[in-house]
Amino acid sequence: MSFLHELINSITDDELKEQLHERVDLVKHKLLFTEKVPLACLTATQQPQEALDYLIGIAGGERVSDPGLARVILYFEYKTGIPDLMQSAVPGLSDQWPAVRYNRVYLLDDTLALLREASDLVARLEDIAEMLHPGYFVFGNEGKTWISYNTL
Repeated sequence: MSFLHELINSITDDELKEQLHERVDLVKHKLLFTEKVPLACLTATQQPQEALDYLIGIAGGERVSDPGLARVILYFEYKTGIPDLMQSAVPGLSDQWPAVRYNRVYLLDDTLALLREASDLVARLEDIAEMLHPGYFVFGNEGKTWISYNTL
């Protein structure tokens, strides 16, 4: 059993537990026959960020360490909000990276400290799935917990 399922199963509220399992299963089911999307997850200082690897894998992504090989770039920094990411990470973008050329750069807010609640992790899973597969998912958190950075 996966870490996320174990965390969800530890919830005592059966209705919430069932709802979270259904949300995870929906993401997994929709992505059964899709290709993995190469994604570089970076900190504000352009260093590889591994904290979201587990969720990225479930959401249909394949983490790559070289942004030049990524079709999607996701900036995530512990306890850092979108305005701070824009100020520190965006100046380091290279127009040689495919994700930059095709406007597939995203900033994920983490002003709450590292996610530890099952419902927060499921919401981040949905966010990442929507970033990676925008035609498949619309969960409604764009502009709230994450943004697409338009590089043009």
